[in-house]
Amino acid sequence: MDIQQQVQQAQSGDHHAFVELMKHMEARLYRIALAIVKKKEDIVDAMQETIIKAYESLSTLRETAFFETWVIRILINECNAIWRKRQRVIPFAEIRPASAVSSAYEAVDIRQLVDQLEEDKRQLIILHYFQDIPLKQVADMMNISEGTAKTRLHRTRKLLSCWLEDHEEGGRTYEHK
Repeated sequence: MDIQQQVQQAQSGDHHAFVELMKHMEARLYRIALAIVKKKEDIVDAMQETIIKAYESLSTLRETAFFETWVIRILINECNAIWRKRQRVIPFAEIRPASAVSSAYEAVDIRQLVDQLEEDKRQLIILHYFQDIPLKQVADMMNISEGTAKTRLHRTRKLLSCWLEDHEEGGRTYEHK
């Protein structure tokens, strides 16, 4: 049975069909959540909320062909909500004295730079490069045109490149442009 038929059955009230759909997407959802929030407890929270919201609003899905994109979009929104909450709180253990600032010669983790990006830019990089999702599908998930996604991707790569150059030269400019 194909996914569209399962979605239609789930929309008709077949709980087993919905469970099968979620099992089919579980690994992909986990990888996306891991790329965005990184902490296992946050991944579990995001996936649980995604499943609940998808189940509760399944009747609002008009095109069964877009089920996977729709669920991934819900997951991204949940991950971003968790991410925003976590960014407001800085654990005391992570506060370092000014003298403990790392030197410019330490290796830069590209993921740390990506985490510094604005939400929409971070999503674009994570989905396209870290999760290998085609740009057209990423654009659909983010509710933007493919041309807009290409432009944002180009600008974001340029920004990351500048940040890397600054880091190599010893500067630290993490401004969002």
